[in-house]
Amino acid sequence: MFDFEKLEVYQVTKTQNIEVLKFLLQNNSLNQDFVKNWREASMGTVLNLAESTARMTHSEKKQYLTLARGNINACVALMELAKELDWMDQNTYEHFYGRYEQMSKMMLGMIRSFSSDSHHGQPTPRQ
Repeated sequence: MFDFEKLEVYQVTKTQNIEVLKFLLQNNSLNQDFVKNWREASMGTVLNLAESTARMTHSEKKQYLTLARGNINACVALMELAKELDWMDQNTYEHFYGRYEQMSKMMLGMIRSFSSDSHHGQPTPRQ
């Protein structure tokens, strides 16, 4: 098993991606540029999260997690457009929105754990 597969945030993100991809495939009347953008942003969340676990330094891990969170924001923006254009009902919107919010908070916690003031038990250098 790979490290990323053990993460709860990965499992939530993977589930969200599966549901988003199914939604996009089942709604073939959606604008294809819109579908492409949401699919790419959605996949970016799970791919950047997985890639972050393979990085060796905290700054690299943080960079990939930040990219994954940026993808979440893009997904939410696209979803809001879909709702405003009546391409998505309120229940679907709320379902996806809640999970994106959960994913974002979980990733933010991970990002903060790699912040420069967190030394993970290492002694802080004295001035």
